[in-house]
Amino acid sequence: MRAATVKQIARECGFELCGIAAVSDIAPDYDRYQAWLDHGMAGEMRYLTDHRAEIRGDVRRLLPSARSVICVGKLYNSTQPTGEPGPGRALISRYAWGADYHAVIRASLKRLEERLAEIQPFDSKICVDTAPLLERSLARQAGLGWIGRNSCLINEPAGSWFFLGEIITSLEIESDSPPPDRCGTCMKCIEACPTLAFVPAENGWRLDARRCIAYFTIELRGSIPEEFRPQMSAHVFGCDICQDVCPWNSKAHVTEDRQLAQAHFAPTLEELAAMTEQDFRVRFRGTALERPKYAGFLRNVAVAMGNSGLERFREPLERLAANENEMVAEHARWALKRLENLESEA
Repeated sequence: MRAATVKQIARECGFELCGIAAVSDIAPDYDRYQAWLDHGMAGEMRYLTDHRAEIRGDVRRLLPSARSVICVGKLYNSTQPTGEPGPGRALISRYAWGADYHAVIRASLKRLEERLAEIQPFDSKICVDTAPLLERSLARQAGLGWIGRNSCLINEPAGSWFFLGEIITSLEIESDSPPPDRCGTCMKCIEACPTLAFVPAENGWRLDARRCIAYFTIELRGSIPEEFRPQMSAHVFGCDICQDVCPWNSKAHVTEDRQLAQAHFAPTLEELAAMTEQDFRVRFRGTALERPKYAGFLRNVAVAMGNSGLERFREPLERLAANENEMVAEHARWALKRLENLESEA
């Protein structure tokens, strides 16, 4: 099948980026991935370190007949209200403003798969984030962008606000070539990270998840290390700092997909702290915000309230300090002390 045909149909299925990767071009990246794991930088993300880690070295372990990987990018950058969120509002990562990307991308990949199968039958496997493969490495090999210092895939000129997805296929399709790295001497993402999560490595920089705000607020199931809580500011789900400061995102395109339009931009911390578990499930059903679960989300809200320095959060924090979940209660107690300390420093 012609690569041009695949790319045209991918665009018709709603993907702004599409390229083709060969199945055997990621060995060097897998070695770097393994070194990252060996340094413990995955933290408690066991789905990255268990038996699935080895599978990531070769997509043929997911589909033995694989000959090509169709890699796509779906723009999720959404228009936001003018200005930065005011005091007392939660910071939520841009990718979670709309519907859960897993369902959105999978549905579009299914349409793409069906359209291609009308032309020529083939074996395939659809992958969206949760499959054990190195999708950024494959996307780079497919020409969608380079992997920047902030570990994100960056496309010239569209930036880095993209979801990635793949169709591993038995089709023989002419593969694309990776673009050059265009980060140059820029260090803005490294310098802007409040927790210094980017650490020097032999061949550049590594993201140490154990220092990352996104990891703390989404992936970590237990207590957030106290040393990092003050740097978390008002982040309650994810962190976009290293993308916000990236020059390649200064003129980033905006998605036209209404499913990804902003619906959860900067809610007030009061309303989040007051949610019952049922409220949480109803409000965030079908979004990525479900991932930290109710207790993890309240934990994050408590830290954000403490960092605000706003006296009006004392009462909701006192309620959270009495929560039956000890993790939530401990973070609320910390937040109350944080309010006191910030008040005395003022």
